[in-house]
Amino acid sequence: MRINTGSYPALLLNADFSPLSVHPLSTLSWQDAIQGIFCGKFVAVAEYDMEVRSARQSFRLPSVVALTNYRKVPRHAAFTRANLWLREGGRCAYCRQPLPTQDLTFDHVLPKSRGGAATWENIVCACTSCNCRKGNRTPQEAGMVLSRQPRRPTQLELAKAARSFARSSPVPKGWVDFIYWDGELEAG
Repeated sequence: MRINTGSYPALLLNADFSPLSVHPLSTLSWQDAIQGIFCGKFVAVAEYDMEVRSARQSFRLPSVVALTNYRKVPRHAAFTRANLWLREGGRCAYCRQPLPTQDLTFDHVLPKSRGGAATWENIVCACTSCNCRKGNRTPQEAGMVLSRQPRRPTQLELAKAARSFARSSPVPKGWVDFIYWDGELEAG
């Protein structure tokens, strides 16, 4: 049987079973997951109901793997376009309208021409309309108000923001408990 190589990704967890990354989700191909298991880098935590066979053995495809050695995760998130969008909750920092990624622009709170740096504390997501309206001015000069002061988010804050967007994106059923490991448990 021939297997579509992209059909069976494996979720990669840290040694403490927490996600290494939620946005983007840390995943591996099933081939890399199996190789890591044999090399002792990963342990299989969950498997798909699919097998691959070699000449002498058969193996179930890993669905979730965990590192055998803990990898320190940075406390603060990388300064990327995706993480800026997540920090803003997918909305314009001025008018708070939903902001699809294809309509995304970035605004320097203190304009670049006045020494405004490209940092977490000076860049916000803005819709085209608000960005053009503000122009080469500060929000105060333009008569606009930021919904909140921009600051550098932690990994946990971005993970929580990503969780709300991930609910609308399908992930394999066996991954849900691992992705939302830090969520509150429901009283049964």
